[in-house]
Amino acid sequence: MNTITTPLPERMRPRTLDDVIGQQKLIGPASPLRKALTANRVPSMILWGPPGVGKTTLAQLIAEATKRPFYSLSAVSAGVKDVRDVLSRPSGLFPPIVFIDEIHRFNKGQQDALLGAVEKGTITLIGATTENPSFELNSALLSRCQVYILEALGADELKQLIDHALEKDSYLKEKKIKIESYEALMRLSGGDGRKLLNLLELVVTSQPDNEGMVITDELVTSVAQRQIARYDKSGEQHYDIISAFIKSLRGSDPNAALYWMARMIIAGEDPEFIARRMIILASEDIGNANPTALIMANNAMQAVKTIGFPESRIILSQVAVYLATSPKSNASYTAIGEALELAEKTSHLPVPLPLRNAPTKLMKQIGYGKNYQYAHDFEGNFVPQNFLPEELQGTKLYEPGTNARENEIRKQLQRWWGDWYGY
Repeated sequence: MNTITTPLPERMRPRTLDDVIGQQKLIGPASPLRKALTANRVPSMILWGPPGVGKTTLAQLIAEATKRPFYSLSAVSAGVKDVRDVLSRPSGLFPPIVFIDEIHRFNKGQQDALLGAVEKGTITLIGATTENPSFELNSALLSRCQVYILEALGADELKQLIDHALEKDSYLKEKKIKIESYEALMRLSGGDGRKLLNLLELVVTSQPDNEGMVITDELVTSVAQRQIARYDKSGEQHYDIISAFIKSLRGSDPNAALYWMARMIIAGEDPEFIARRMIILASEDIGNANPTALIMANNAMQAVKTIGFPESRIILSQVAVYLATSPKSNASYTAIGEALELAEKTSHLPVPLPLRNAPTKLMKQIGYGKNYQYAHDFEGNFVPQNFLPEELQGTKLYEPGTNARENEIRKQLQRWWGDWYGY
């Protein structure tokens, strides 16, 4: 048997964009990104997608295709000093590409250190992340980058990846391997191309050095010993299990919620991640049906930070049960969605004069703040007046839910606004 020291995923790393399996919507011949690269125009970008879909490879290939210097940093280990060191390096005719893996792990200060160079065009930033950049990246940095979504490899692409490795890798090719079934390889890799190739190599090297090896589902399962994709904190199961947990809370099933939480705990999930997701759910799915839910969830985050595992499992359990058994309403969540959509369409509308700030004499003279009615000067601390642009008067965005708490809110709104908003 030949001695192999380089892992199969590295041996099979594509050398050109045409060698990449998958992501054709992003880098296919007719894609906007491919056309930009052909013209040697590379925008700063964020590559967002699950592990094993080629984010690092794509960044390297972009640098090679455009003949630009390539500097790589990992947000796990790099600090502001490392970022500034890279930014201080001289560039040639075209700005260098600075690749930052797991960029979502950079704090605000580290992200801010990139802003000036990105804005001036002295570097081209390519950041890779498995997390939603809308939540994890500073809006200032995000606004200066294109976001490209990389999709998980499908079954046909995973099969193509296996066949390509068997055909092109010199070590595997000499083994004359036959694949009887691809199902276990695909299932145990969880759609992660890198994990798939590692598993394939593990199966091959575990067997006697004989030609004509046949890979079956039974062989793959026995070699793997356990489902290696059972729970990877950056893999597909990570997203599936947190999704099941949140949907169980939303569906008011404390038993299922505790089960999925336990799955995350035994796999070593970050307790702050669990607490953070419960904070979001407390507002999105419970809201004013039980305002205490948000307080409980937020306090859970603070408690988890204070005491850590294993004791924090008790706090997480208490709050998960509380959230699961709370009345539910997504009225506020729906309302802000509709408000954002309306604001996008009507951002040209002026603020009514009575609502404008009037810090100077001139502003007061031209009507700023005129006829504003101070609510506390009226009986019940309420006076009906229009707080929306005239063109939007009477527009209703918030519709209380049907639970007891929001029914009380509805009655209060009816007393205040009557037919003004149609409550």
